[in-house]
Amino acid sequence: MKSGYVYVLFLLGITSCFDLQAQRVPNEVEKVDFLVTFSKESPLSWGDDDYTQTFFFVVPYTFTEPVYLRVFDPDVGGKFDEPKGAFNSITKFSIYGGERAHTEPDAQEIDPIGNFKSGTLLATKSFRNEVRYDADWYTFGPFNPTQGENDPAMNGRVFKVICEGAKGDDGNLYRYFFSLSPTENIPVEGANAFTYEYSFRLPQEERIIAHIYPFVDEDVISITQHNFDFDYDGEIVLYSVAKNRHKMARSPNLGWAHSTHDISKEEQNTTIDIQILKHGRVNNDMVFYLRNQYDKAIPFFTIPIGGAPKYRYKVNLSYIKD
Repeated sequence: MKSGYVYVLFLLGITSCFDLQAQRVPNEVEKVDFLVTFSKESPLSWGDDDYTQTFFFVVPYTFTEPVYLRVFDPDVGGKFDEPKGAFNSITKFSIYGGERAHTEPDAQEIDPIGNFKSGTLLATKSFRNEVRYDADWYTFGPFNPTQGENDPAMNGRVFKVICEGAKGDDGNLYRYFFSLSPTENIPVEGANAFTYEYSFRLPQEERIIAHIYPFVDEDVISITQHNFDFDYDGEIVLYSVAKNRHKMARSPNLGWAHSTHDISKEEQNTTIDIQILKHGRVNNDMVFYLRNQYDKAIPFFTIPIGGAPKYRYKVNLSYIKD
């Protein structure tokens, strides 16, 4: 199996044609409200299996200006976050670059074990219940793009951001923006973000469809999806160039579900669209990851590589002879 997503070399270059909020995470095209990380003393039934979330940001080789990582609502308290009694939590954000920040195998795993904090620590800060950061932005940086890991498989330099629920029992809901400015959200042209395990808050409005976008390379012949704590709250379906609304297994409260799906030749080197339709609960946080037939984690890109897939309808024409 190839170690990197080589086909991404070309496709990453076209992502900048999407909307100007291309470096917002979660991205607007995903219809996901927030990333969510609970602190390590919170119950698993609240929807976070390991109290840690890792994201990667790719800066194209052609980009040389300083970049900033902005975090919306990084504190644990106030308008958006989820309390368990009084807010008592600490969330820690850490940014890594340099050698093996992404290419370290432990960094590409779905669990925070081993050397997942690989690379060079560039910045870190912990947040409590702090009014000055509630529903507002905190900016890390500036970072020189050369401080990211040189990763030819991603056609650029990669920064890693780890969010940890370091203390307490509350849920932190937050967003990222990869920006050219420390005070405004100005996209970095051609950049993208991805993760191997996605922990997020589903849309609060009923009947809004959330989308997550894994990219499958030319070696993938099957995927196994795993989702945690969906509470059987609706439907999970798969769309691709070859699949039209294939159902995926749904998880219960405090439980996992998984299902395996074959990948056809025409689906290789494309993005697939996993759609999640929530039916009932006002707040529903869940975890999602995919593995291929080699048991390797598959990345989700916040901007779908090559665009969201469109199902290719096959029309069979039959002719009736007189």
